[in-house]
Amino acid sequence: MRRVPLKGWVIILILVAIWNLLFYAPILTSTQPPPTVTLPYSAFVQQVEQGTVQKVMISGTTITGEFRQPVTLGAEGKPPRSYRYFSTEVPAVSDRLLALLEQENVEITVHNPEPPLWLQALGVLANILPLLFLLGLFGLSAYQVRQAQGGLGNVFGFGKSRARVYTEERPRVTFADVAGCEEAKQELQEVIAFLRDPQRFHRIGARIPRGVLLSGPPGTGKTLLARAVAGEAGVPFFSISATEFVEMFVGVGASRVRDLFQQAKAKAPCIIFIDEIDAVGRARGGGFGAVNDEREQTLNQLLVEMDGFETNQDVIVLAATNRPDVLDPALLRPGRFDRQVTVDRPDRRGREAILRLHTRGKPIAPDVRLDIIAQETPGLAGADLANLVNEAALAAARAGKSEIGQDEFAEAIDKVLLGVRRGILLDPEERRGVAYHEAGHAIVAAFTPGADPIQKVSIIPRGRALGITQLVPMDDKHNYTRSYLLGRLAIMLGGRAAEEIALGEVTTGAENDLKEVRRLARKMVTEWAMVPGLPPSALEDSDAPTFATRPWPSEGREHSEQTARMIDEAIASLVGEAYQRARQILLARRAQLDALAEALLREETIEGEEIRRLLGEAVTAEANPDGRVTAPDLADLPRASSGSPWSGGEA
Repeated sequence: MRRVPLKGWVIILILVAIWNLLFYAPILTSTQPPPTVTLPYSAFVQQVEQGTVQKVMISGTTITGEFRQPVTLGAEGKPPRSYRYFSTEVPAVSDRLLALLEQENVEITVHNPEPPLWLQALGVLANILPLLFLLGLFGLSAYQVRQAQGGLGNVFGFGKSRARVYTEERPRVTFADVAGCEEAKQELQEVIAFLRDPQRFHRIGARIPRGVLLSGPPGTGKTLLARAVAGEAGVPFFSISATEFVEMFVGVGASRVRDLFQQAKAKAPCIIFIDEIDAVGRARGGGFGAVNDEREQTLNQLLVEMDGFETNQDVIVLAATNRPDVLDPALLRPGRFDRQVTVDRPDRRGREAILRLHTRGKPIAPDVRLDIIAQETPGLAGADLANLVNEAALAAARAGKSEIGQDEFAEAIDKVLLGVRRGILLDPEERRGVAYHEAGHAIVAAFTPGADPIQKVSIIPRGRALGITQLVPMDDKHNYTRSYLLGRLAIMLGGRAAEEIALGEVTTGAENDLKEVRRLARKMVTEWAMVPGLPPSALEDSDAPTFATRPWPSEGREHSEQTARMIDEAIASLVGEAYQRARQILLARRAQLDALAEALLREETIEGEEIRRLLGEAVTAEANPDGRVTAPDLADLPRASSGSPWSGGEA
């Protein structure tokens, strides 16, 4: 049943109005009847005997008629006047009356008071039509509410599962449509083999994992990977979000879980995919007050369904979450989600494969180097790369080009990583301050051993930043040395040091840099133990209970005052040493700092090759004495809000 739009209801109302007008048209359009006198029965008989009546029409006990000539009669309370027509009521139409009428040659017409059957039916329909209309409107409204995925009107469907079912009739998603997560695909091959031939495993007594948990950062393709598993196996795929289980009424979520598994068992072998399972799978006992709430009842029912009395149901549950640390331990034990697959951000080769996947079927210019684009986009997930390709296509369409070129991809990278270009106007003093700030970042990065190569320096405002210094690694790296992180601290403080040296005062442009410096320095002290002399109690356990997984905040670990003071002193020492290191580099390279700042004021944006030409050929040898460039994993190290490795000139 399709939903009737507002225009349809207006048309229905107009048709009802036309029907009523047509049915009552004779009454509404009839002319005013001629003057008629009502006679008593005795007076009527007297007029018939006198021969003044010309014709009569008998309708039941009512007789209407016409005089041969107008007759002057006086009605009760009215003066006498002439009447041509009359009416009267008779006790019954007797044979004597009929004989009298025939004797006086009166024309007799008999009218049957019973209307035709079709007219009676129309009358009944006209009476009940408004009621039928209201009932139909109520029924349609109730159906639309039931179809609307929730609401108080869905009374009879509260306990029904709202999972969408995808079968083989729909277009399949296979592993050929997924790139950048080869390890996760290998882990899931066993699940696919079981779904294709479950009896092969049953005969030998093997039990496939009942549940597989896909965990990883947002946008890495967990949902797409789950659909690819269903496409490769060729089995029905039930997809639902965990938030759809929970309602305001207690017991609804548990009922929906039962209904979902009943549907899945009827179509086994199949896959149930629960997205954002942490919405119902959080550790129990983490709330204040009563703990037997609707969410925990839903979780309990899910635990029972995943590892109940019945076995070998050939139903595999795939779930995705960005927060595996907050899930209930009972949900992760063997027999439930006993296999966890990490879907991490792709490396350089994975990013290149994802780019090739998303550019498939698009008009790509011959000069496009996807390997270079993958190298310039460290830390981006699959969804980010899909957005990047789309932004490049939009840029080509705006320029009226028939192909997507390297320039469009470069513009898309700047937009995704650094932010949208802003058209604000800066006065000369502000531009000079931003130029020295970004030049300070670039000079310190250029002359810091092991630092990442400079990709671009710009004083064009983008996103929240008034200027950008972009460092791009040559390859991915997942382990960092202390010297690399100390150099990173110095690079982030280079902008503030350049302001102090060149301008004689500091500005608010280093706000974002200082936040990232504090965050990185604290990680080095409390999580990575990169400062000697601190006791082991100073280390913060990243797996310790948090507010989301413990009943009361006071149950977390607390440092003593002495340990907290030692942590603060160690952080201050790291930041102070990094700042002095940045100042020493800038003071030793003051002429190059001025030259780069002046070039930025002229050009606004300078690429890496031009920077190396301005600073001299000795930059590469001095910054990388071993000829090797390290590569940060931007998912772990601090990043600016614009998405670049870091940026200066915070707006």
